[in-house]
Amino acid sequence: MIISALKSSDQKDLRSPIHPDTISALIDLGADVFFEHGIGEGIFTSDMDFENLGLKSSSREDCIASSDLVISNQPLSSEEVKSMKSGATLLGMVNPFSNQELINCCAENKINLVSMEFIPRITRAQKMDVLSSQANLAGYSAVIESSRHLSTALPMMMTAAGTLKPARVFIIGVGVAGLQAIATAKRLGARVEAFDTRDVVEEQVNSLGAKFVKIDLGETGETDQGYAKELTPEQIIKQKDLQSEVCARSDIVITTAQLFGRPAPQLIDSKTIDKMKPGSVIFDMAVESGGNVEGSVVDEVVIKNGVKIIGVSNLASSVSGHASLALSNNFNHWICDFYDKDTSSINFDFEDEIVKSSVIAFDGKILNERFQ
Repeated sequence: MIISALKSSDQKDLRSPIHPDTISALIDLGADVFFEHGIGEGIFTSDMDFENLGLKSSSREDCIASSDLVISNQPLSSEEVKSMKSGATLLGMVNPFSNQELINCCAENKINLVSMEFIPRITRAQKMDVLSSQANLAGYSAVIESSRHLSTALPMMMTAAGTLKPARVFIIGVGVAGLQAIATAKRLGARVEAFDTRDVVEEQVNSLGAKFVKIDLGETGETDQGYAKELTPEQIIKQKDLQSEVCARSDIVITTAQLFGRPAPQLIDSKTIDKMKPGSVIFDMAVESGGNVEGSVVDEVVIKNGVKIIGVSNLASSVSGHASLALSNNFNHWICDFYDKDTSSINFDFEDEIVKSSVIAFDGKILNERFQ
């Protein structure tokens, strides 16, 4: 079996789908592992470093055309899919809700498409959960990036020149990214408050030393996959009004609210921004999916009434080394769990919940009804 790993087609994405510390998992399968020239540039790993581990470098075109399994952390173009071998598998981050053309092309050309975004949230699949592994690092990066734009330090400092008060940080959304943002801000010495529509996360917030902000929105909850349920328009208005008081006293506000497959809800509007102190910072982690903050722009810092509104795409890429280590492990676990050494191929067992959830196209058919 030939496995090839591709360099990201997005220049802003410095991550690699393979990593020197994890590649032995694929080599031990007995597969021939190829990689696109320059795949490790974003993590300071040369082609020679990978070659010394037993991999072979090749052009992007050859990797795509000759492989039985292609790994990529960015979607391929339709033309690239058409150049793959019939019956081959494309595995990786494919941004499925924005790539219907890719899904159709895979089905038409009998390319098996595995979307790692659809890994189910079950215990056995945690080691493959790319959304969680990358969101964890994104939460950390959001705090670091926000602190860089703040004109004050985060921790309290008692100096001969006087006492410096700790910065106030407010995290909206307590999923994987939010929890890591809370933990990072606390480690840096900030006073941290957090809110989520799911009251069940209050204990987690408190365990990290932060204060959970209680806002009565009526009936809320979470999906069977652990995501927050979408709020009604009336609930969103109420949330905006009540959390604006917390935003007004905060130095940094980080929003993390995203809805899988749907635009992010707008949680901070101009009225709230106008209440905030000049010099404070709002970091919109959902900027790529529509944004939680009115006026946020992808990869720009917008200043409104002295408040900096920050939106950064592909946030996990800012710590590309650890992001690549986690991402490659996620990919490796999927491959190793379903690799059949007897046939040197992937065993697509659709009785398995992970395979059933993550495989969108197989043998010329689109299996996920959302994309049919």
